[in-house]
Amino acid sequence: MIAGEAKGRRLTGIRSSAIRPTSDRVREALFSALGAAVPGARVLDLYAGSGALGIEALSRGAASAVFVDSDREAVAAIRANLALTGTDDRASVVRLSVASFLAAGRHGPFDLVFLDPPYAQGPPVQDLEALVAGGLLDGGASVVLETRGPELIPPVEGLAVVSRRRYGDTTLVFLRPSGPERVPEQGPEP
Repeated sequence: MIAGEAKGRRLTGIRSSAIRPTSDRVREALFSALGAAVPGARVLDLYAGSGALGIEALSRGAASAVFVDSDREAVAAIRANLALTGTDDRASVVRLSVASFLAAGRHGPFDLVFLDPPYAQGPPVQDLEALVAGGLLDGGASVVLETRGPELIPPVEGLAVVSRRRYGDTTLVFLRPSGPERVPEQGPEP
């Protein structure tokens, strides 16, 4: 872990060639870019792998996190890493495919969503569409997609690309809901 209450703890890794961990350098840049969006956030970590992104968010003050991965070894690693970092009381781990989880729509809305799908899968356009269609995003949510190199994602109705940042062969794409601006509810007249 890079910062927060679990700073310095080494997470359990996964010995699968299908799972590619986010490097410390990219993770540090990601959380630096997110800054004040993390404390108090409700986090969704899709294609969670070892859970490093969601656990880093919890370590930095996120209120809660839901981790989704279909791989048995990944789910075991996430649970071990949550226990190791003492953040398991604020987390849920779901062993399902991302598509099945999003279709169920039982959790949310979320303030911060991480998507780190296998690079060979290509851009997760259907996952992004399901986040919007399922009402899983808070109006001011941040969605962070990790992709390979300069790979572009097609436009997704309801999401706008805010920025793209490249780190070697990894690109982070930051998105936000692009629907009509929400007007805060007003309290009763004095």
